[in-house]
Amino acid sequence: MKKLLLLGLLCVLTVRDLQAQYTRFIVKLRDKGNSGFSLANPAAYLSPRALDRRTRYSIAIDSADLPVTPSYLTQIRNIPNVTILNVSKWLNAVSIQTSDPNAITSINALPFVQTVSGLAARTVVNERTATRNKFVVEAEQVPLPLLTQKGEGLTGDYFNYGTGSYNEIHLHNGEFLHNIGMRGQGMQVAMLDGGFFNYTSLKAFDSANTNGQIISTWDFVARESSVTEDHPHGMQCLSTIVGNIPGQFIGKAPKASFYLFRTEDVATEYPIEEHNWVCAAERADSAGADIISSSLGYYDFDDAAFNYTYNQMDGNTTLAAKGADMAAKKGLLVFNSAGNEGGNAWHFLVTPSDGDSVVAVGAVSTSGAVGGFSSYGPSADGQVKPDLASVGVAALVQNTGNSISAANGTSFACPNMAGLGTCLWQAFPEYNNMKILQALKQSANKYATPDDRIGYGIPNMKLAFTNLLTEYASSNATVNSCTAALNWTSKDVQPMKYEIERMAPGESSFTKIGEASPQAGNILAIHTYQFNNSLAGLNAGTVSYRIRQIVDTATASFAAVYIDTATATVAAGCFATGTGNTDPLKEKISLQPNPVSGSTVSLVIETPYAITDMPVIIYDAKGSRVLQQRSTKGSGKKTIELSISRLSTGKYYISVYNGQQLLGTSELIKL
Repeated sequence: MKKLLLLGLLCVLTVRDLQAQYTRFIVKLRDKGNSGFSLANPAAYLSPRALDRRTRYSIAIDSADLPVTPSYLTQIRNIPNVTILNVSKWLNAVSIQTSDPNAITSINALPFVQTVSGLAARTVVNERTATRNKFVVEAEQVPLPLLTQKGEGLTGDYFNYGTGSYNEIHLHNGEFLHNIGMRGQGMQVAMLDGGFFNYTSLKAFDSANTNGQIISTWDFVARESSVTEDHPHGMQCLSTIVGNIPGQFIGKAPKASFYLFRTEDVATEYPIEEHNWVCAAERADSAGADIISSSLGYYDFDDAAFNYTYNQMDGNTTLAAKGADMAAKKGLLVFNSAGNEGGNAWHFLVTPSDGDSVVAVGAVSTSGAVGGFSSYGPSADGQVKPDLASVGVAALVQNTGNSISAANGTSFACPNMAGLGTCLWQAFPEYNNMKILQALKQSANKYATPDDRIGYGIPNMKLAFTNLLTEYASSNATVNSCTAALNWTSKDVQPMKYEIERMAPGESSFTKIGEASPQAGNILAIHTYQFNNSLAGLNAGTVSYRIRQIVDTATASFAAVYIDTATATVAAGCFATGTGNTDPLKEKISLQPNPVSGSTVSLVIETPYAITDMPVIIYDAKGSRVLQQRSTKGSGKKTIELSISRLSTGKYYISVYNGQQLLGTSELIKL
């Protein structure tokens, strides 16, 4: 590959030739020997959240997790005129700064050093006066006025979005996730960008700042903790996820927590920024982040010797792509903007969006029209790219003047999609990053016919949710005497409901036999349910049940899904009186008269023992419970007058229980 040939060429240049061109270098190390860290004690270098992610998704801890050997760093640092910039354990490499040719000679002589290669020329001090404008396509538009929510008072949405924000999230049916309590709480997102100018004082971030949702910040360019003085691009991207101005601007995961990492030197373009990107992704992993949202990309540099070719956009060549795929390997879900090169000579996507496991995001409008600037795919190795698309044409962002503006760029499509992905993953933490990505793809409008503009298309978050729900839910049916107990586990909130359908032996279709309401709660949670169904009157054989979960009672689109099926065996003789584990010679149940045309019927129960809890249940011909009452009896015979005035004509089954034990069932004909 061209990149590899370039690095090889740099290695054979003289030290003075290197020094003439570059002041920042990458030092590749041979090993991690004698580091003092071990795979047996990962708590020394990975946070509890990072370890939990690895445990939950069966991700092995390997040598890439081990920190760079501290003694190697000390020896490099002790060489005169050398400043260590950033350290990558994944690449086992160190970026340094020096203007001293002798320092490069000394580093090359260290036995643990593999190569030293130039990464960048001298830093431009003032990025605001630099000639390069990396985000020229993404210029802010005219600030927008305050707009009330479209359909406010009718949608029943949790948030008052405002028209603009509603149109953005509704393109994906994303408001459904917010309405079931998935708003990002408990999830951690790492933002990698060029700066987060004044995020501490702009109104879109009031809630995030007040609630402590910014976990930590770090500037990998200036090597300091503050990121508020730099470029506003990252601040704008952050606003699309966490913004919270009711009635005007609501982000896609406004309750999530964030790491803000500046990796980009906006004034210049050199591969050192890719190295910064990898270091930031490592920090996100080690800290325990779930998501990476990066609106950065690389293909041309201020020094054309570093420029990539399209053939190198293969997901395996660039530093950034290697780092992004490693982050995905460690369990993070990585989103990256596809690039704004669709209308220029480059035309194609930029790295690291070419990464095999990276979610490359293209830009569309709220109507689904593709932005002409959005980069084309596929990747050089033939992957479908972009992977997905979200709103990046006239997308709402917080601007530096403290108002909300519309702006263009895949930079904003990326965090819009990342925020929605965050909420979806919040709903199903049982599944790993690749499972969530697959659910997003399968829900998208072009999944069957992906193209090189928006890939698999625009995801439908309600469909992605229901697809995952059907995989998660489980059920089983057991038979005790002549009653089937249908048990199931699913995720729900109180406005949802369940419908139970049955197909009895000899039937060819399912019929609804009952309903169940979810347990209380307005935040999606796991619940287990049981539905009892009488098998009285059925032929011997297999009875099948299926559970239909209605997930959205407000709309018809993807409002319900069959979450699981279960079967049970109907034993011969369930129709006979006195069935069950009791002795039919000792327990007798009868109805007088039968058939009956009046408003009451006499139920006669005879047992040689007393019963302190005796449920009496009437089922219709479909097995649905229509009446129930509880009684008691002493030893001997007892007659209960049952009111059947509310029953329509037809066939019914009356079952009598001793607690939960079925004593017997009798057929009733109502004339």
